[in-house]
Amino acid sequence: MYDWHKYTPEQQRQILSERKRRHYPWHSPPHFNFKHQLYHLIASCYYHQPFIGYSMERLTSFSSSLHDFFKTEQVKVYAWCVLPNHYHTLIRCENFTFLSKELGKLHGRTAYAWNGEENQRGRKVFNHCSDRAIRSERHFWVTINYIHHNPVHHKTTKNWKHWPFSSLHEFIDKLGYEKVKQIWKDYPLLDYGKGWDEF
Repeated sequence: MYDWHKYTPEQQRQILSERKRRHYPWHSPPHFNFKHQLYHLIASCYYHQPFIGYSMERLTSFSSSLHDFFKTEQVKVYAWCVLPNHYHTLIRCENFTFLSKELGKLHGRTAYAWNGEENQRGRKVFNHCSDRAIRSERHFWVTINYIHHNPVHHKTTKNWKHWPFSSLHEFIDKLGYEKVKQIWKDYPLLDYGKGWDEF
């Protein structure tokens, strides 16, 4: 399993710097509106196995594949985070039913490729993709914070700024660190995610 903690702080900084240089994060500052429905998507690996985190290369490749998928489908992405065994995205789209089917196809192609690499034909990789409709402006901003904080929540890293597979870095670059800290204070997580995100 890929383990971020095995890298030295200097190696972590180099990886993050390289990803920022190559513009891997794909995010734009949020402009909240309900012109099209907003969704928080959570896709997990089967029994939360770290199939995505098999290696640094796989985490990087899968992050890029998600980027390309949403770009092709012309989906607005507000926040995202990829972890070793699941990922989160906050998106706006016109036809969620169609998007969900296409995302399932991406999962299928990805699972087929990974199972071939590991000689594990027939293994189930992705368990499901659940969605939560965003119900208010507060829900929107708390979801942003939850997604960016997720690597810390799952103990993948001790500081959310150190995890490279997240939109947080461009979020900070575009809004400024002080503004991001204020959003964190104004929209605390509280019990978000327990039961699930009931407000």
